[in-house]
Amino acid sequence: MAPLLLDINAPEFVLLLVLAVILFGPERLPDLARKAARVLRYLRTVAGSAQQQLSKELGPGFENLDLRDLNPKAFVQKHLLEDVEPIIADVKSEVADLGKTIKNSSTDVPEANNSTKDHSPGGPQDVVARATPARAVTPFDLEAT
Repeated sequence: MAPLLLDINAPEFVLLLVLAVILFGPERLPDLARKAARVLRYLRTVAGSAQQQLSKELGPGFENLDLRDLNPKAFVQKHLLEDVEPIIADVKSEVADLGKTIKNSSTDVPEANNSTKDHSPGGPQDVVARATPARAVTPFDLEAT
């Protein structure tokens, strides 16, 4: 999948298109689009020729040079994270399994509470009173700011 220019998704593109029509008008918009396409084509040819010239001047060992590999983030992803990605996938699957186990065990807790309510000597109110801890009421002073 080729990366999009400036990482613009569909709703953002539609919004930019509507703004362009409002700002420049529908009669000037095709001319501006042609000029933008010419500028983009020119920049691509300049970048391509610079890459060809760089790989030619570096010598025979660098004929498959890709300038994206010189980006530090891409370099780290390509060379260091390739070995770590299977380990990360295993950890993610274990965490997902643990989450399912916790979710299944949390559904069993209310059933256990219902069984203790039935066997309590003081009735359901006694179980609730024992389950909730006593809260200390803290004094509130309006003038303490």
